[in-house]
Amino acid sequence: MADFVDTFGLGSFPHAVDADGEIWSGFGVFTQPSWAFVSADGSVEVLLGALGEAGLRDRIDDLLAG
Repeated sequence: MADFVDTFGLGSFPHAVDADGEIWSGFGVFTQPSWAFVSADGSVEVLLGALGEAGLRDRIDDLLAG
């Protein structure tokens, strides 16, 4: 995971290592790619499957807008 973070310049935020899948399974995720978006109020939306750059930007914009 550290190599992936370094390669893609993702070190600007904390990362959780989920080696045994316990964190993801808590969200009902058993395949990748999957995304978990946490809003300011703590609610979690899980999307299963590929999202793409535009879809990811839209979800981030939605979360930032509140």
